Order: sequence, then C-alpha cells, then structure tokens
Amino acid sequence: MFGMGIGEILLIAIVAVLFLGPEKLPSTMVEIAKFFRSVKSTVNSARATLEEEMKFSEMKEEALNYKKELLDASSELERITNVTEIGSELNVIKNDLNFNTITSAAPAAVKEPEVVTFTPKPKEPVLPAETKPIEVNV
Repeated sequence: MFGMGIGEILLIAIVAVLFLGPEKLPSTMVEIAKFFRSVKSTVNSARATLEEEMKFSEMKEEALNYKKELLDASSELERITNVTEIGSELNVIKNDLNFNTITSAAPAAVKEPEVVTFTPKPKEPVLPAETKPIEVNV
C-alpha cells in the first residue's frame, strides 16, 4: 500500500504510539481511516463526473454532427424542390428551344406549292395463261 513495506508501517505505528499514547491511538486511527475514505470517495466522484462530462461532450458533438447533416440534407432538398427555380430553369430551356426552332426553321421565301398530275397508262390486254407466248432462247 502506497509503496510502503511492513517495516515502514511498523515504524510509523511505533512513532504514533509514542506521540499519541495508547488512549488516543484507536480514535486517531478511526479518524485517519475516515479521512482516507472521504478522499477516496471524493476522487471517485470527481472521476465519475469527469467521465460523465466526457460522455456528455461526445454526445453533444454527435448531436451537432447530426444537426449539420440534417441541415445540409434539408438545404439540398429545398434546392432540389424549389418550384420557382425549377420554373425559371424550364422557362430558360423553353426560350432556348423556341429561339433555336425560330432561327433554324425560318424559310427565306415562301414557295408556291407544286402541282403534280398523273395520267393513267393504258391497260395492256391480259391473255389467258394457256395462250401466253413462250420465249425460247436458242
């Protein structure tokens, strides 16, 4: 205990008996034991409080990280679902499409439609299958 051996503890006990006397020694030992217990309980309490504070600070840090992630996700969702921004982007795209079709589809001059007429071909007489001439190459 405390890095002391049996010889050192015996020396302290002999000095205590000489200075305090046999009448006051038991009550003094009880007081010393109470003092060590109170110091030990105070140290344990301080350690528990410190560990609790460290856990609390870790939990607080995690909560702040979650809050930051939620705020980032919320702002991203708001940016994606912003109707006015989407509408303005659609209007820009629509205007670009209209401008491109107007500039590429505008004719130089209006052409007159061409008139096409068809004349029917005279029909050839159809011979029965038996009477068709057969061509032979010699």
